[in-house]
Amino acid sequence: MKRVHDARAFGRVAVVMGGDSAEREVSLNSGANVLAALISRGVDAIAIDGIDALIECVRAGGCDRVFNILHGRGGEDGLLQGALEALRMPYTGSGVLGSALTMDKVRTKRVWQALDIPTPRFAVLHPGDDVAAAIALVGFPAIVKPSHEGSSVGVTRVHKREDLAAAIEHAARYDGELLVEQLIEGPELTVGILDGEALPSIRIVPMGEFYDYHAKYVADDTQYLCPGLDEPMEHNLRRLCESAFRAVGAQGWGRIDIMQDHSGAFYLLEVNTAPGMTSHSLVPKAASRVGLDFETLVWRILETSMERT
Repeated sequence: MKRVHDARAFGRVAVVMGGDSAEREVSLNSGANVLAALISRGVDAIAIDGIDALIECVRAGGCDRVFNILHGRGGEDGLLQGALEALRMPYTGSGVLGSALTMDKVRTKRVWQALDIPTPRFAVLHPGDDVAAAIALVGFPAIVKPSHEGSSVGVTRVHKREDLAAAIEHAARYDGELLVEQLIEGPELTVGILDGEALPSIRIVPMGEFYDYHAKYVADDTQYLCPGLDEPMEHNLRRLCESAFRAVGAQGWGRIDIMQDHSGAFYLLEVNTAPGMTSHSLVPKAASRVGLDFETLVWRILETSMERT
């Protein structure tokens, strides 16, 4: 990665946030933190809300590069990336392929399966599909979720058949196919990736039943253990996540969510290509363990955009 020592080398940076996805409020929170961090390091940075406003800014010559912290649809699915590629505007994070692929949990899992990267059993549900057949393949307990959302939006844990219909109805409110996935019971972990290298894992210990939207962004009683594992399991997980990140074409930075069963086996769930940067977010917590404070982490992420200059 090209290292930058003078903030002027970045030019004017548009921090794109907000948008109209289900993760708008989290994105605005993340974006405000990123903007403040860049300004504190002397970067000429401005806030932009959503893709339309960003395109106007780029066409008017109002920025020289983009820090993408637009979570969810539009920002993480290749749409923003394709527009910026067409406009020859450098940006942070994954490109068109990596963004589009990882936003689709089903296709991500199929790539991992083809490469023998462990991921929970799953079935895809379309309108009119045989729900009983999907559950027969996956078994109980299961997770029902939309395939194109993040931040645990639309996710329900299902332990018995009578709760399945409500879970499907809830997930169907959101975009994309429905995913019925084997529920791996055991520790929940996450691994941040920065410039192709894995940061220390974090083991997440929520006070509630599982790590839902409230535990991620509201509660202050969730415990984060970093690193989350002892060697050599820590080493093995980090190398696995680096391989899984490359396999789906992801670039720059991101985060992979993992479950570990009671036998110690790892199961990769999904990739986030524009992870949260709020006070509760996980990539900053992992980065701090290797000596990167929040402002330095944001600078390092912005440096990855120089490869597209």
